[in-house]
Amino acid sequence: MTAKPTASHYAEYYSLRGTVAALRLLPWETAGRIGARLGALGYRPLGIRKHVVERQIAGAFPEWPPKKVKRVAIDSYRHLGRTAIETALLDSLGKQGLLDLVETVDGWHHVEQVMAKGLGAILVTGHFGNWELAGAYVAARGIPLDVIAREMANPVFDSYLNGTREGIGMVVVKDTDAVKRTPRSLRAGRAVAFVADQGVMGLASTFVPFFGRPAKTPRGAAVFALRFNVPVLFVVAIRKPNGKYRIVVEPIETKSTGDREQDVDGIVARFTQVLEKWVRVVPEQYFWQHRRWRRQPPETPPELRDPTL
Repeated sequence: MTAKPTASHYAEYYSLRGTVAALRLLPWETAGRIGARLGALGYRPLGIRKHVVERQIAGAFPEWPPKKVKRVAIDSYRHLGRTAIETALLDSLGKQGLLDLVETVDGWHHVEQVMAKGLGAILVTGHFGNWELAGAYVAARGIPLDVIAREMANPVFDSYLNGTREGIGMVVVKDTDAVKRTPRSLRAGRAVAFVADQGVMGLASTFVPFFGRPAKTPRGAAVFALRFNVPVLFVVAIRKPNGKYRIVVEPIETKSTGDREQDVDGIVARFTQVLEKWVRVVPEQYFWQHRRWRRQPPETPPELRDPTL
């Protein structure tokens, strides 16, 4: 059930809308640079979840010296700030403007081959690069796309963000409606996208390795793929140094051995491995502000436990 908006929610919303309205008057790159500066304030002087970010990066890359950990940490705040601003402004670009943001595309033929069969597809990504832009790009290329989205704490902002997503061609499905809506979408030959790297309470999940540590990861994408015998594609939008984007599409193996539980966990482990591969390439573009290893099996050995503790 959607929470009833409070006065605080409306205050946050109108503050955001005012900021976005001002940024729309600026060139895209200028607005992005402002977002990066604002994001950096979260690291210093505000220190918002600073210890979480630094400890998780150090845990993922134990060979790195503290100086490099801190550099990547502050760059992750800059990236997050820029991504937030870009997401808020995506609908102002129009379809061609959005497509022009993408400089290179690897593996798009996988999308075309899958969708040509008319059986639908599961798309997975993580909180890496610009995940909102990744979905918007797929929709802009004419792929009928549903995105499974978790409801945000501020219902007014949640409604605004979902309206922005739908304005650029995506159909938003709340995660609470995913079980009911996803089968319909797949039967209609649509693609259904999941951001599948945050295991939370009440969400069917499994534990798979992420940088060698067991991380609770949602199973939904894999369950639907096996139940409806549709392919899984990993899709990511990576920001390049020049501010443009690289889209990468990789197929995820969905073999069926007859052991449904084991097969589901195998798919989750494989797309998590692909995510880790890309995080290792550009670690500053991962959402380290989320405690990725917060929930782990009780038998996890001390050296593999949540590094933020």
